[in-house]
Amino acid sequence: MKYRRLGKTGLMVSEIGFGGEWMERHTEDEVREIVSYAGSRGINVLDCWMSNPEVRSNLGDAIRGCRDKWIIQGHIGSTWQDGQYVKSRNLDKAAAAFQDLLDRFRTDYIDLGMIHFVDEISEFRKIAEGGFYRYVASLKEKRTIRHIGLSTHNPQVARAAAESGLVEMILFSVNPAFDMLPPSENLDDYFTESYYENTGGITPERAELYRICEQNDVGITVMKGYAGGRLFDAATSPFGVALTPVQCLHYALTRPAVATVLAGFDSTKHVDDALAYETASDEEKDYATVLANAPRHAYSGQCTYCGHCAPCPAGIDIAMVNKLLDLALMQPEVPATVRAHYEGLSANGSDCIACGGCERRCPFGVKAMERMKQAEKVFG
Repeated sequence: MKYRRLGKTGLMVSEIGFGGEWMERHTEDEVREIVSYAGSRGINVLDCWMSNPEVRSNLGDAIRGCRDKWIIQGHIGSTWQDGQYVKSRNLDKAAAAFQDLLDRFRTDYIDLGMIHFVDEISEFRKIAEGGFYRYVASLKEKRTIRHIGLSTHNPQVARAAAESGLVEMILFSVNPAFDMLPPSENLDDYFTESYYENTGGITPERAELYRICEQNDVGITVMKGYAGGRLFDAATSPFGVALTPVQCLHYALTRPAVATVLAGFDSTKHVDDALAYETASDEEKDYATVLANAPRHAYSGQCTYCGHCAPCPAGIDIAMVNKLLDLALMQPEVPATVRAHYEGLSANGSDCIACGGCERRCPFGVKAMERMKQAEKVFG
């Protein structure tokens, strides 16, 4: 296992990390088996955003006796209310939920105290200037958390956080489906031999974000490295071709400032699938050739979250709604965190006025108005 420095935190984290979300569907014994196996293979960073008391207890039991070997990324603002997950900025509820995390992990500190999922720039500014950030800063002063981080799916928020000086690292969604969005609106440009060589195959906004994080020594831990599994199947991949876990990991780990990819594990085999990256050949890691050889029709009708549909007169972040819809449709049931992000948007599919401007601007021919109706049906 290789280890990387996580920005200005100075922490050395395994480049393959453990995203704990899938542990919600496992028994105590299964959680212990998978966590112990991951730890024995050199994985040393564990993310727990989940507020479910049972999964927190199971994870806490799994690291009992070896807490000091794990770097815990714990979230502030993830609460459990009336038997379900709720993102909350209420300080009393957030403080109680964070204390619950400490208690169930049987620890008096969390290594990375994460301001939980901030997906709109207005929300970030409100947090940064208000009592919520002061509460998080007080936890660091008391050494209850050792470092301050923030989690987001929104590159604008991530950039604002990286430039603010308020956080030391961010948890951000990084994968080819979210990143490899050509700056050109000409579909034929995507398949030229020189495209990936000349542009790196990445939207300029995200390329700039990674550069700024590196410049400001703000480390990145990666979520959604596999796009919820969407990239493993040609039928669901926006590129029309399938990638392997190794290729997805290589993409994320070659972004500036990225220290670790927090992979989701359902079994010890999934751990091995991710750890294959450590011994993979250059050919096995090569994602660019696969994507460059994608069929020309692959993008047609597929949302790649590029944002060319903006601006929306109703204020909908159409790319974000489409992203959350795709993540929801990948699962038998809509994940609670995905539902919460959708419901937390200041405008969503229900606000669509069907003006059609987004569809006229979309270079991929996405039926955006139908997608907004579908999102409201799925989440509503």
